[in-house]
Amino acid sequence: MELNLNLFLVLSAVLFSIGVVGVLVRRNAIVIFMCIELMLNSINLSLVSFSSFLGNDSGQVFVFFVLTVAAAEAAVGLAIVISLYRNKETLDINKINILKW
Repeated sequence: MELNLNLFLVLSAVLFSIGVVGVLVRRNAIVIFMCIELMLNSINLSLVSFSSFLGNDSGQVFVFFVLTVAAAEAAVGLAIVISLYRNKETLDINKINILKW
């Protein structure tokens, strides 16, 4: 059985859609971070799929950059979430309103 590009792109679109819905619907900051990571990984899947389909390795190099940015985002984001939890004792983004007037 040979896998073609369309299957990977459909899977990537489904994963990205799940991530977008998770970011828009959920109110827990940790779940929102996980949904953002899901969206980034779906983009990585698309990049690797196109790279493999076209026979060019540049897509895989972009994946390393995306993974690096995702790791930095996760580290900084989790530090912010931990700091907010220590101050507000909740992770509900509706109750975290310290940036509002």
